[in-house]
Amino acid sequence: MKTVLLIFLSVGLFANTNMDNFLDQYRRGGVKQIKKQLDMQLTTKEYWQNYLKQEDTTFGYLEKYSSILACDKNTSTLELYKQEDDKTFKLIKQYPAYTGKQKGDKVTEGDLRTPIGIYNITKKIVKLDSFYGPLAFVTSYPNDYDQYKGKDGHGIWIHGLPLQRHRESFTKGCIAINNTNIKNLEKQIDINSTLLIIDKDKINKNISKDTLADILSQLYMWRYTWIYNDIDKYLNFYSNDFVKDGKMNFDSFAKYKKRIFAKNEQKEIIFKDLNIIKYPNTKDVYQITFEEVYNSNSFSFRGKKTLIIRLIKDNIMQIFIEK
Repeated sequence: MKTVLLIFLSVGLFANTNMDNFLDQYRRGGVKQIKKQLDMQLTTKEYWQNYLKQEDTTFGYLEKYSSILACDKNTSTLELYKQEDDKTFKLIKQYPAYTGKQKGDKVTEGDLRTPIGIYNITKKIVKLDSFYGPLAFVTSYPNDYDQYKGKDGHGIWIHGLPLQRHRESFTKGCIAINNTNIKNLEKQIDINSTLLIIDKDKINKNISKDTLADILSQLYMWRYTWIYNDIDKYLNFYSNDFVKDGKMNFDSFAKYKKRIFAKNEQKEIIFKDLNIIKYPNTKDVYQITFEEVYNSNSFSFRGKKTLIIRLIKDNIMQIFIEK
């Protein structure tokens, strides 16, 4: 069944190529040869340019998230965007918001700043001090990039206003909106498919499809070198200041990967719920997240993967954080 499906997909993908040559390669090399060609096709910029033509790239390339919360600290607003039936993002509501007393990006505990970055909502809290209103959404600050930069602190929430007393027109670092709005927001979003983007000014929108095609093609070339055990090209995707899981540097990582690649095992690597977003307040940094499905003879893994990359000259991708 898998063979038939793979041939069917391959015929569609290579419809504009010489079918006799394609069938000859299948006859001589079998399904493995076809799979390798398909994997290579995913590394081409042309494929991704064509694929992205109909995609809404307002906030980047998003497969998992259907709601975006965009916080502009300069204008003290929190905007809710939701994906319509046609998969485009529409502004649903703009909420006036309070943010941290001090300007700038959060660096340390108690600095009274709201962080700049990309965050998930990890949970909703309804049993809390009345100072925070009827409910709060907990964010994932500090994220992997925050930790890489040495930031600390915790407890960055989106919450309401005091139920029984007045409050000042700023927070210690959270985002606060009035209680009617926080209740409205609760009804509008699924926290598992909602992403929070915080920037010092208006959120950067309409990310270049050409740049996204560059990143996607290189991401799948990274995957290709991984699947087919090309250790030199694989390691070329990493920067010298690379850190894995907050502790392993490039030299240690390279030694570890060389041992793994030396096994020359067959691998299956699939990316699901892939998302690529330009990191706020940066010129060339992007966050890539996906669910990775990995299977080989000696190891299997399924879980969330985060890559933080920078684009250098000619939009070459370098991975400097992996978790």
